Amino acid sequence: MNIEKLAHIGVRVMEFPRSIQFYQRLGFELIREHYEEKVVVLRHPAGVEVNLIGNGTQGECNMLMDLSVKYPGYTHYALRVASVREALETINELGIAVTEGPVTFGDGSTSIFIRDPDGNVIELSQASAKE
Repeated sequence: MNIEKLAHIGVRVMEFPRSIQFYQRLGFELIREHYEEKVVVLRHPAGVEVNLIGNGTQGECNMLMDLSVKYPGYTHYALRVASVREALETINELGIAVTEGPVTFGDGSTSIFIRDPDGNVIELSQASAKE
């Protein structure tokens, strides 16, 4: 099998309008709305595509990240940024809370973490100087 790239990221949400607005603030463009399928597609100019899946029914916590029991599953996705410092400035200007970081990892990469309106975690990651 020849995998070419990541096609899209599916994110379960509760309310399309607030989620669309959140991702548009990050620079994503609305590509397609199909409410019968309960999907909205957004794409960033960098080529990252997010499919919002509108069938979330509860929203008090992110079960994979916020509970003491650690269920298997996807916990977050990471978007590569040129500069964590610049990303942090933008996030602060947008009034989006940083939930963790900046954190520098053992490989030299540095990240900050934010959450969308439904608590889904998004990592903004700057590569190490070695990459």
